[in-house]
Amino acid sequence: MHDREAQARYAPGARVVIRDCEWIVRRADPSDDGGYVLTVDGLSELVSGKSAQFLTRLEEAADAIRVLDPAETRFEQDLSPGFEKSRLFIETQLRQITPADERIHLGHRAAMDPVPYQLDPALQALKQTRQRILIADAVGLGKTLEAGILMTELMRRGRGKRILVLTLKSMMTQFQKELWNRFTIPLTRLDSTGLQRVRNHIPGNHNPFYYYDKSIISIDTLKQDNEYRRHLEQAYWDIIVIDEAHNVAERGSSSQRARLAQLLAGRSDTLIMLSATPHDGKAKSFASLMNMLDPTAISDPEDYAREDFSDKGLVIRRFKKDIRDQVAQEFKERVVKDIYLDASPEEEAAYQALLEVPFTYRGEHSPERNGQLVRIGLQKAIFSSPAAARVSVEQRIRKLQGSEANPRQPSDDERVEIQALHSLLLALGNVDVAHFSKYRELLGLLKSSDFGWKKSNSEDRLVIFSERIETLHWLQGQLQADLKLKDDAIRILHGGMSDIEQQEIVEAFGKPESPLRVLLCSDVASEGINLHYLSHRLVHFDLPWSLMVFQQRNGRVDRYGQERTPIITYLINRSDNPRVRGDQRILEILKEKDEQAYKNIGDPATFMKVHDADAEVELTMEAMAEGTAAEAFDAQYQPDTSNEGDDLLALFLNPDAAAPPSQQEAGSGEGSGEGQKASPTVERFSLFESDFAFARQALEALNRERKQVSFSANPERQTLTLTPPDDLDYRFRFLPPEIRPVDGSLVLTADKARFEQEIRRSRQDENAWPKLHYLWPQHPAIQWLQDRLLAQVARHSAPVLVLPETDAVARALAPGESVFLVSGLIPNRKAHPVIWEWFAIRCRPGQGGAPEIEVQPAEAWLRQLPLDSQLPNRARPVDLGALEALRGPVIDAARGEMHRRQQRYTEQTAPRLAEQLDKLQALKGRQVQQLEMQLAGSQQADHFKAARKEERLKRIERVFADYQAWVQDTHTIEPVPYLQIIAVLTRETD
Repeated sequence: MHDREAQARYAPGARVVIRDCEWIVRRADPSDDGGYVLTVDGLSELVSGKSAQFLTRLEEAADAIRVLDPAETRFEQDLSPGFEKSRLFIETQLRQITPADERIHLGHRAAMDPVPYQLDPALQALKQTRQRILIADAVGLGKTLEAGILMTELMRRGRGKRILVLTLKSMMTQFQKELWNRFTIPLTRLDSTGLQRVRNHIPGNHNPFYYYDKSIISIDTLKQDNEYRRHLEQAYWDIIVIDEAHNVAERGSSSQRARLAQLLAGRSDTLIMLSATPHDGKAKSFASLMNMLDPTAISDPEDYAREDFSDKGLVIRRFKKDIRDQVAQEFKERVVKDIYLDASPEEEAAYQALLEVPFTYRGEHSPERNGQLVRIGLQKAIFSSPAAARVSVEQRIRKLQGSEANPRQPSDDERVEIQALHSLLLALGNVDVAHFSKYRELLGLLKSSDFGWKKSNSEDRLVIFSERIETLHWLQGQLQADLKLKDDAIRILHGGMSDIEQQEIVEAFGKPESPLRVLLCSDVASEGINLHYLSHRLVHFDLPWSLMVFQQRNGRVDRYGQERTPIITYLINRSDNPRVRGDQRILEILKEKDEQAYKNIGDPATFMKVHDADAEVELTMEAMAEGTAAEAFDAQYQPDTSNEGDDLLALFLNPDAAAPPSQQEAGSGEGSGEGQKASPTVERFSLFESDFAFARQALEALNRERKQVSFSANPERQTLTLTPPDDLDYRFRFLPPEIRPVDGSLVLTADKARFEQEIRRSRQDENAWPKLHYLWPQHPAIQWLQDRLLAQVARHSAPVLVLPETDAVARALAPGESVFLVSGLIPNRKAHPVIWEWFAIRCRPGQGGAPEIEVQPAEAWLRQLPLDSQLPNRARPVDLGALEALRGPVIDAARGEMHRRQQRYTEQTAPRLAEQLDKLQALKGRQVQQLEMQLAGSQQADHFKAARKEERLKRIERVFADYQAWVQDTHTIEPVPYLQIIAVLTRETD
């Protein structure tokens, strides 16, 4: 079996005999030797429950592989009560069909109540040749859920076996739990402990990224170890997800994170990036992300045209204002409380002492910008707390006079500054607890009945933000004493902690039984983490100096899924000193602009237009250092999207990309989709009323002849409880330890409401993982059950159902007629199913002995025939020989139908393929032209330019050759279909 026609038979779903054992093909990937790498699951008894990989060329050379010929299918009459065995086998085969259209088939059924906007990223990505997308929705809209829906759809299509997720170390557990709880995607957490566990289990020269198919890891963990980079270069995934993707964008220079992301971008077919702040206002930053998604996208971020990429569908971006009409129940309107307080005399004295410091720059007194920037740095610390200010002042003194180990001789001006700084330290020392007005106000707020917070209420927790860690430590000690909190009731979360410690604190804050009541956060905790489960109160102890930080902080409690009204409180200090008061007013203006963005604009970065929190802080400090009036600052930073990053992003946004498929599209693809009204989602045809009903009957069937699985069912609660048999327990060994059955018992429920309650309850549990599992097609136990059912039917066999004489049967089957259910599958060159149809092939006695054959869509015919458990099986004998004689004509008819669909597909896709290849050629030409222009303007020597040109041309050639091959392999289908007779249905004869 050496030609392409033979290789086309190695399609997902095909049954093959390899080394005298029967396997079902799960995926077939081209290998370097010209054959395929087959990933298979065992069906026959010796290999049942086992997975393996085979190289077809090696097996063919040894004559050890055989694809079963459908025309030689053996028939066995089903004698089971109510045709139970056949119904389960047909249903399981139906569940093997992978969609090939652009609609949502499974993701909308996850353990959540999706709203329309959350389906849009998956719809947009599925329209593309490659599913590579940046989901750039605003903070709190549920980007993790949107990614989960797309990942589920790709897994349903057989393109999600291997998954790698990169995220911040503080968010690893949160992301892992969300994808398991909602989508049963089992990511193994490779934090420092997890990596060590893997290393202990594998030989030193083995790649740890192949030990688990699905894993989650911190990008900072990866970048710290060159050994990981070597392993990454040798690994490949179906899906890579990069959370908080702005951290891997190029910002001026290529960082370790950016280089690592660029490496990973080429190690998967699908790349999903998530970021609420996708660029820093510079086209180069955004272009670096786009080129990771599609290296053909942008030849030069300074010279781009809309037609180059307007149809690529690489980006989707929405703000809360855009989707507010869809989520009235899911989003609570926040309540903002501004508390203004006057500075105490002691604080005013400290402000005055700061203004009297003659700051120096390079040894000389500098009353202008440079010296004022030093003042603003210290003022920033004073605005946070006296504790933070003391640390900053002491650091400034050490910088000027050096340390004991490295003393330096200050200049005369510097000695004057040092003396004034000591006076400032004395003034700060007078700002004790009694005279620290902001803290007195905070303490009064927390104790007031109007605020309503009680430390005894485990479901009303408090988040307090400050940018300075010294302030957080001071608050921890002071609040603990004044509120009489125990050590474990108040914790600090900041970026200097280890990944394990950060995850442990975030988890504890979400558990009702945890004693933790107050979480003191630095701004590292304002990126991505969920703090809204038991908290709806957030206090800004000091005002941010960046609009983007306002958004990130508030988004921790004001986000999708918050069930209570978020209460955001700002403590705003006001000084009588005109200079200080003016600077404080600038921070108030930032707060007002954030509210304006929240209500009307969406993106707060459109005000300061630098799209980077640190850069916004610098602009704020510059304004204060230059003495800019608050009104002028307000006028200077008005909403404006006219920056090069937003301009480039706008060109990538495609408002039509996520539109539901047209009615014509909705009718194409799977046979089950024909004639359906256009809809973004598809409800799969099933012989059973629910997943619970299917799983329950399957378990009962396995135990019909001998008890194989110990289980119980509760129909009222849609719950199954079973003790995993050895082959299922074996599968769980390769899944994250957190999801393995508790006490040897696996409990699955199809009741979404009950499962949601269990997710909430699990936050009260010590391990914080649900003891219930969500019963739906993607759960590993259901996939195990389906494999067991496939193995119940003998090798290369199909059941024969001899149906009783009922009115329904008479309407579906004429006397003497038999119907063959036949599956036909044609993959593309990447072995992904493209056409997968089921036919009901009706055979009636014809003239001259030749049968009359009519081909119909299988689903339409099955809907006429209620093949349910109420249909009695009288086990009347049937002439199997007569049915076997029909196999050849039936397969010929099915092959003819598949040939017509193949021709139609080729006719439809050929122009599209040619258009895509032409566009790629045009883009390639633009990149070469741009290279020529750059080199022409370069002042380098000719031999340097020639070397650069050669290197760059090779890269352009490689990138476009790879992409063109990918496009061609995706759109080009194999010439020979894989056909399988699933079952035969006939009527009883007298």
